[in-house]
Amino acid sequence: MLRLLFVLPCVAAFVSQSVDVRTPTHLMGGAKGYSTTLEGKKERVAQVKELLDSSQMIFTVPAGSMTVSQSQSLRLSMPEGTTVVTVKNSLMQRALEGTEYETAGSLLKGPNTWFFIEEDIGASIKAFNAFTKEQGKTDSHPILGGVMEGELYDASGVAAVGKLPSKQELYAMIAGSIKAVPTKVARVIKAPNSKLARAIKLAGEKAES
Repeated sequence: MLRLLFVLPCVAAFVSQSVDVRTPTHLMGGAKGYSTTLEGKKERVAQVKELLDSSQMIFTVPAGSMTVSQSQSLRLSMPEGTTVVTVKNSLMQRALEGTEYETAGSLLKGPNTWFFIEEDIGASIKAFNAFTKEQGKTDSHPILGGVMEGELYDASGVAAVGKLPSKQELYAMIAGSIKAVPTKVARVIKAPNSKLARAIKLAGEKAES
C-alpha cells in the first residue's frame, strides 16, 4: 500500500508542461489537496523516512519534462524493490535528518526525482541508464548523485556503482560455480581406479590455484 501512495505523485511530477494535469493534480493531492496541509506534509515525510529505512542506496535525477507514458515506463523498468518518487526539497530535507542519507542534502537543488533501492543497486542504475538512452533523455535527466552506506557519490561515483553485478547476474555466477563442482567430481570418479588417487590430487591442486 505504501508504494502505491508514491507512484501517483511521481507520475504527476514527470508530466510534460504541455499536458493538462488539472484533474490528476486534484486526485493526487495537488495545490489544493491534503498534501499541502501540515498533516499531509508530516505524513509524506514519514513515508519517505520509511523508504530510506528500507533502502541500501538512493540516487537522484532532475524531475520534469516527461510524459505520463514515459514516467510509467520508467517505473516499470525498475527491478522489484526500487521505488521512484518525486519529493519537494523541503520535505526531503526533513526526511533525511538523522538518517545515514543525511549527506544527500547537498543534492537538493531544483526539482528532484529520487530512486530508493532496496537491494538490486546495479540493476536499478543500469535500468535507468537504458531508459534515458532509449527515450533520448540522457542529457536532460542525468544522475546527479547518490548516497550509499552514508557516503555521498557524485555522478561518476554512481556510474561506477552501477557497473557492479546485478542480483540476477550474481545468481547466475553462483549457479555456474555450483554446477561446475559436481562436474569436476564426476570426471574424477570416472577415472580408472589405478589413477583415482592421482586424479583427486590434481583436482584439489587446481581448486587451490
